[in-house]
Amino acid sequence: MIQELDALDQRIVAALQVDGRCSWRKMADVLGEPERNINRRASALLDSNVIAVSALPGNHPTALVRAQCAPGTVRIAATALANRPDCIFSYALTGGADCVAEFEVTSGDLSRLVLDELPATVGVARFWTDPILRYYRTVREWRPGILTEREAVGLSDGLPGLPPEQERSKMRPFSALDEKIVAALQVDGRVGFAELARLTGASEATARRRVDWLLRDGGVRLRVVVDPACLGLPTEAMLWVKVHPARVDHLARGLIASPWVRYAAALAGEFQFVANVTAPDEAALYRMVTTAPWVDDVTAIETDIVLQAAKRSGRLLG
Repeated sequence: MIQELDALDQRIVAALQVDGRCSWRKMADVLGEPERNINRRASALLDSNVIAVSALPGNHPTALVRAQCAPGTVRIAATALANRPDCIFSYALTGGADCVAEFEVTSGDLSRLVLDELPATVGVARFWTDPILRYYRTVREWRPGILTEREAVGLSDGLPGLPPEQERSKMRPFSALDEKIVAALQVDGRVGFAELARLTGASEATARRRVDWLLRDGGVRLRVVVDPACLGLPTEAMLWVKVHPARVDHLARGLIASPWVRYAAALAGEFQFVANVTAPDEAALYRMVTTAPWVDDVTAIETDIVLQAAKRSGRLLG
């Protein structure tokens, strides 16, 4: 069973959610803690794999796959989907679908995925594929309400802003060096520039410059991979929402006002909207899906509890 972290560890995780490459000195200054405490606690969290900082390119089209599985194969199917290099996350669920996974896809990839590869996946008996039309929040933007606004601003000072959604599709392709740097950042988002230079064969100055471009303009995002239970939010669910198309934006704005919402997107398919949400317990989740103001825009909602995550933010889990 995953244990909830203490208050300081949670604040360190929340700080890394703002800036995954934040120096321990800056974090200590903003959080008002001795630097040695931050260094010791943060290093322990990273070394023990309780959390990880990982890079994820964000300039590819994506789609969600909901799958029903043959009896006794849910864990096998969720793991098989997670093991694909194009899979971003894979969760086993309660509800109408036994598991859900998100994939990076191009138009050609989508055809192969739907027509050839998913039908051949062990355990998958039936599936639905829903292309993502627009993100309203990704896990990169998730702020679970642990830090004060002033602390979040202090940590984000000097960070590059996210490019507008319409600009992401216009980003130029990665160079061979960029691909090597992204691969290293996917393993360790906090890898030092000297080590990056050694791994890629570039100079340290070049590695620094390319990392800056990738994080500022190149569509690469750093994410903290952490189980929400570590942050006091052990109840996790996928919300599949039907809403009139003209109300999708309004619903999205209301929903992402909550710090419990990790991920939210508009879909093509049976449901117009999906959200990955967390809560302290089932009672809080119930209140969220029945009494929150955004519920007024909903015509139907399916709530599936996340039973187990096989992959988060492109990183396989034990």
